[in-house]
Amino acid sequence: MSSVSYYISNLLEKMTSTDKDFRFMATNDLMLELQKDSIKLDEDSERKVVTMLLKLLEDKNGEVQNLAVKCLAPLVSKVKEPQVEVMVDTLCSNMTSDKEPLRDISSMGLKTVIAELPLTSTGLTLTVGVCKKITSQLIGAMGKQEDVSVQLEALDILSDMLGRLGGALVSFHSALLSSLLPQLTSSRMAVRKRSILALGHLVPCCSPALFSQLTEHLTNELAKAPPVSMARTYIQCLATVSRQGGHRVGEHLEKLIPMVLKFTDVEDDELREYCFQAFEAFIRSCPKEMSPHVSTVTKLCLKFMTFDPNYNYDDEEEEEDSMDVEEGLEEESDDEYSDDDDMSWKVRRSSIKCLESLIATRRDLLLSFFSSVCPALLARFKEREENVRADVFSAFSSLLRQTRGGTSLQGNVRPGGEEPALTLLRTQVPLIVKALHRQLKEKSIRSRQGCFSLLSELSHTAPGALETHIPALIPGIVFSLTDRSSSSTMRIDALSFLHVLLLSHPPEAFQPHMQVLLPPVVSCVEDSFYKITSEALLVVLQLVRVMRPQGPSAGGGFDPKPFVREVFSVTLKRLKATDIDQEVKERAISCMGHMVCHLGDHLGAELQGVLAIFLERLKNEITRLTAVRTLTLISASPLKIDLSSILPETLSVLGSFLRKNERVLKLGTLACLTSIITHQAANIKPAALEPVLSELPGLVDESDMHVSQVSVSLLSVMARSCPSSLSTISLSVLPCVFRLVLSPLLQGAALSSILDLLQALVLSNTSNLGYSQLLKSLTDPFHLPSSSSSSSSSPLIHRQSYLSVSRCVAALSSSCPKETPSTVNGLLQEVKNPGSPESARVLALLCLGEVGRSGSLGASKEVQGVILEAISSTNEEVRTAASCALGSMAVGSLSDYLPFLLTEISTQPRRQYLLLNSLKEVISACAASSLSPHVESIWSLLFQHCEYPEEGTRNLVAECLGKLTLVNAAQLLPRLKQQLRAGSPLARSMVVTAVKFTIVDHPAPIDALLKDCIGDFLQTLQDDDLNVRRVSLVMFNSAAHNKPSLIRGLLATVLPHLYRETQIRKDLIREVEMGPFKHTVDDGLDVRKAAFECMYTLLDSCMEGLDVLLFLDHVEEGLKDHYDIRMLTFLMLARLASLCPAAVLQRLDRLIEPLKATCTTKVKAGSVKQEFEKQEELRRSAMRAVAALLAVPEVERSPSMADFANQIRTNADMASIYQSVQGGEGGGIGPAESMDMS
Repeated sequence: MSSVSYYISNLLEKMTSTDKDFRFMATNDLMLELQKDSIKLDEDSERKVVTMLLKLLEDKNGEVQNLAVKCLAPLVSKVKEPQVEVMVDTLCSNMTSDKEPLRDISSMGLKTVIAELPLTSTGLTLTVGVCKKITSQLIGAMGKQEDVSVQLEALDILSDMLGRLGGALVSFHSALLSSLLPQLTSSRMAVRKRSILALGHLVPCCSPALFSQLTEHLTNELAKAPPVSMARTYIQCLATVSRQGGHRVGEHLEKLIPMVLKFTDVEDDELREYCFQAFEAFIRSCPKEMSPHVSTVTKLCLKFMTFDPNYNYDDEEEEEDSMDVEEGLEEESDDEYSDDDDMSWKVRRSSIKCLESLIATRRDLLLSFFSSVCPALLARFKEREENVRADVFSAFSSLLRQTRGGTSLQGNVRPGGEEPALTLLRTQVPLIVKALHRQLKEKSIRSRQGCFSLLSELSHTAPGALETHIPALIPGIVFSLTDRSSSSTMRIDALSFLHVLLLSHPPEAFQPHMQVLLPPVVSCVEDSFYKITSEALLVVLQLVRVMRPQGPSAGGGFDPKPFVREVFSVTLKRLKATDIDQEVKERAISCMGHMVCHLGDHLGAELQGVLAIFLERLKNEITRLTAVRTLTLISASPLKIDLSSILPETLSVLGSFLRKNERVLKLGTLACLTSIITHQAANIKPAALEPVLSELPGLVDESDMHVSQVSVSLLSVMARSCPSSLSTISLSVLPCVFRLVLSPLLQGAALSSILDLLQALVLSNTSNLGYSQLLKSLTDPFHLPSSSSSSSSSPLIHRQSYLSVSRCVAALSSSCPKETPSTVNGLLQEVKNPGSPESARVLALLCLGEVGRSGSLGASKEVQGVILEAISSTNEEVRTAASCALGSMAVGSLSDYLPFLLTEISTQPRRQYLLLNSLKEVISACAASSLSPHVESIWSLLFQHCEYPEEGTRNLVAECLGKLTLVNAAQLLPRLKQQLRAGSPLARSMVVTAVKFTIVDHPAPIDALLKDCIGDFLQTLQDDDLNVRRVSLVMFNSAAHNKPSLIRGLLATVLPHLYRETQIRKDLIREVEMGPFKHTVDDGLDVRKAAFECMYTLLDSCMEGLDVLLFLDHVEEGLKDHYDIRMLTFLMLARLASLCPAAVLQRLDRLIEPLKATCTTKVKAGSVKQEFEKQEELRRSAMRAVAALLAVPEVERSPSMADFANQIRTNADMASIYQSVQGGEGGGIGPAESMDMS
């Protein structure tokens, strides 16, 4: 401690030296010392350091002064409050000094101190105290009219302070506003501008009353018809206030809009510019409140975007269709008109930016924009002022992005059709190309870049739309690539656009132009700048595909031979080079790989040299992944490239990659090996695969299902192509495969790959991998004797494992039909044998079902008897397995089993649920054509059970009805609709549930019919019966989740009924006496829960159809509801904070209270453990919502949010919950909260 004091006092002594170098070095050493976290200063040292640094601010040497300012930053956190106040007092008094250099350096010092003031709760008192001192002095300094430079510095510092510490200055907001407003009338423009800036920083954190006072002041001043220069200031201020105040300006819009509109008629270009900036701020801050004024503002923008009184465009329009002649002369004529005093371009630019904000915020008006805004923007592509033209391109690109966004939002809106906006866009393409293609050859680089950017956006939005216009675009591309005056950025942009064009259009469109396109691209590959080379190699790769396309689009009319040598030599040069950029290396490998794949037969003797280079690149850690992908491509080439020269070494290297931890490399290597073994099996010796096989056991594991699936697929390929290499797998990798079969995680593609492997192994006739050995390995784990009771062994084998093994047994059986009878016989004996373990009987039943699914059992009376007996078993697992087996057998042999099944359902009421389960399996799995003859009998049987008292059975009947309707929707959907009117509440709820099962998550023929009549089914939202309304909400939720296109058009009529169901109804709350206690039961809770679940789903699927503020009103109610509903609304709030932060900020003050209440509620002492757990989970969920809100930019400028955030920081309990939510789950919604709404 003393040593630090001694060292510091030494430095302070040197700072008083007459030698400026001593002073500089001592100050520098002090700064380094202060930056150390470990340094602790005693009170005396603090005082001396502060005094000395403040003295050095007046040093004659500028460098010493600057270092002294830098020392202030770390010093703020190292000294106590009194010393910080001394620093601030001195700096503020220096601010008003007569010496200008001292004023400047003190101003910098104050800004440094402000930037370092702590925001944490511990340092908040210091921050507030310092801010008060600075503010009171600055307000005084602003009042000094005699010295403008003091005013400017004071305003500057005030802006900094309000921007960073606005919340700490709440008590000064009113005084600040009073001192800032008079500055708006200052005679100096700089003072007015900085005052506007400071007001902009004040707005987000001030109270609503102050905000109203500020807007009223501005409206009153504007109403007095001030001089033009003052009107400019007020409207500019209004625009800044709107940008910063966001939604709060909404309630004042009705007064502001007419006023701003009036000023657009004043003949002053800058004033008009500020008016349009104000409109843009209004549109972006409060799009909903602007809705009534959108058409007025649009008309105004369209009028002023052509406002160019000093220039006549008529001559250009006449020449529009003529050839590109005398371009140089046109350029010169432009210059004649450019007048330094002409400010009209500012009006045009601001009106176009305003239009762009409209396009960006009002996707709902997209179709009307195509009729009104699109032609106007196209007409402005000829704009003479480069800055304005760039904004025209930007606005049009925004229109294209909205069109693309609209189409991607709804996957299945128009099966077989196209979005209307996209159709309208395609009609405009000729006009776009006509307006742009001449500009692609202009001298202006910025214009050309704008054109390329816009055309790229167009290609992404409407792929293929430019196909007929490629001849018109190619001269412009070639011009930018060959123009000597073009910058490297210009050439990169041209290459990038050409790449997008090649990707989004068919190869045939480019083949006629190869002669023109190839030379400039090849010269770019040889460019010295690596970024140009890299981009050019991507283009060459696509051009190789154009020369000889593969796949369905391959056409044989184009001869690539004249171009191969040129492309090959330039790519080979880049491929061989080792001293080049990593990106160029990788793209050279990819490009040459495509060349070998598409044009390998043209390379002759040089092919082997290229393959040798690929092998070298495969051994290099930097390029190995790209080399693996390239070899995958080449090995699968239709040209059957001979890889025998590099195969043995390649397989050895690839085998070593399977040991690496890099997952992407593992997957790439497995894909490469699969491709090589599939296409090059004749050149592979069994011993060459040893390095690969030895690594596979470690990859087949449930910890990574995708890697396991690809590994098993590789084994299947080996079994088919190189069966002799698999002689040892029964001891190595096969046990891992059988372990994987028993994994509860196994399903889908991974299971299919194992079925494929088992079939391949049986057919490969490899010794010790025959049918019986494989069957034994699969079923043995289920025959292990149970140690005590059957239940004790059940956790060992998961239910999914039974299904997986039964699928595997069926796959083996289908590969060896001659073995099937004996297998079936063995399975039947297993089921009949009362001494068999339960697990073996359940498996045997499921295996019978899966084997029967292929139709190989026929109408065996023995099988039917065994199944019926099992369905009557006392063991529930056996009964369920028998039910599944019966359904599967019926799928395989419909005519034999379905009549039997229907008879049993009619005559056996006790087994009804299990038999209906079998019927559900039949309806789900059978093809529509085979079910059609039986539809009537099934339909009438199901409707006999539609009013069954047991809800589980009714739901099963509903699922069967829904899936049966899919078989013949045109006939059965209207009949469902009739039942809606005819039946009792139970029947109605069953019909609505059935409709839920007709809504599947992939395109289906029923979609068009459903879209027409789903409105009738949703009328049940107004049903008198509570349960019918609940199932109707569940059905609506399913539609919103799986097929949002069905209900998007109905939102306006459905949402009021949905919102009504979110209300707590007192008439549904009753008290139940339970002995001495009274218990409250809310019969409306389930319906409310269903309604809130619908709202949550709509956020993901139909956001654009929601009035977010109205939606938030109901979310706010839900925040005070039951536990389950609150959990849901916390999730919604977090989602809304990321989707539409502006609207959430608008309602923030009302949303904070219920969140605060949840986070601060304590459970009563003596409550049960579950109550504590529930409350804890509620608090964590609420805190996740708070974390999502705090992630919204500028949210802490809301006083209530800043206060709550401060409360969280200062309360240890809440702070720890917040930290765990932030740290453990990334501050967002944890995985536990994700909801399955299907």
